[in-house]
Amino acid sequence: MKLKCLIVDDEPIAQNIVKGFIEDTPDLEVFEICDNAMEALKVLQENVIDILFLDIEMPKISGLSFLKTLSVPPATIITTAYREFALEGFELDVVDYLLKPFSFERFLKAVNKVSRNHEIRVPEPQVCEKTYEYFKVDRKNIRIDYANIIYIEGLSNYVKIHLNDKHYVVYHKLIDLQHLLPADQFARIHKSYIVAFDKIKAYGADYVEVWGRQLSIGNTYKENFLAVLSRRNHG
Repeated sequence: MKLKCLIVDDEPIAQNIVKGFIEDTPDLEVFEICDNAMEALKVLQENVIDILFLDIEMPKISGLSFLKTLSVPPATIITTAYREFALEGFELDVVDYLLKPFSFERFLKAVNKVSRNHEIRVPEPQVCEKTYEYFKVDRKNIRIDYANIIYIEGLSNYVKIHLNDKHYVVYHKLIDLQHLLPADQFARIHKSYIVAFDKIKAYGADYVEVWGRQLSIGNTYKENFLAVLSRRNHG
């Protein structure tokens, strides 16, 4: 039997990320998605939910304040961009505290804590068949092959895509490209950078080198990125 999941988050992009992770996990199913705590309360009053994925910063009432009102809450996994609420979250007996943006692997680690008697099965990795993307540049759509991308630099509402011999500035947010590009080929390492794994020439505890340039690894992304890189090196 699949575990029923309730997603409570006021950001559509965050909703879709968690929804996608749940759909990629055979033992989980999305029961409902709510934009705020009041919608979630109605769902919880009328249904049995196994896992609650709960954001903290939401309109009207915060996720933690909402959680305090529940006499018997479901197994709760906090999903937030704010690390400063972690202690308060664990004092409320949450299962785990995921800092956005989090990886699929980190997501699985959290849901596996829900029940020692219900180990979540890890799906077989999907082979990404698409090898390119079209981006609008100067009123025309330019094909950019994934294999030619070295790294991508965020510039507010634009990004600069660095290739082997040139770069393109396109109207895109970095977080959108983070979820568009195949996760087995690219990684977000900083609020301003996405790098291609196979273009990394060297790396340290807080930087990577790509084609003669050092890019900083942000603290938010460091743990997941270095863990994935280590597994790739020893896999």
